[in-house]
Amino acid sequence: MSDIANTPEPPYYAVIFSSHRTEGDNGYDDMAQRMVELASAQPGFLGMESVKEELGITVSYWQSLEAISNWKNHAEHRQARQQGRDNWYADFRVRVAKVEREYGI
Repeated sequence: MSDIANTPEPPYYAVIFSSHRTEGDNGYDDMAQRMVELASAQPGFLGMESVKEELGITVSYWQSLEAISNWKNHAEHRQARQQGRDNWYADFRVRVAKVEREYGI
């Protein structure tokens, strides 16, 4: 995704995923697309922004901590996270933040 997410008035939550990939695709691109499709269909999903360079950063936006927890526990997402640990990421961090203020042009 290359667009800036159109989010509602705060408060809402952001899940920030920062990563360094391993070499090669190894099925990553297909799984990443599937996760975007699945996340977008989850209750409480508000949008997503992603940049994949040397450091990959994906920010997903959610209505509530409950919605984030439900996504984290989604069976297909759990499987993808395990594949990420085993095959796709040399290093990663997940941060969850409450968005209290937003502005822009």
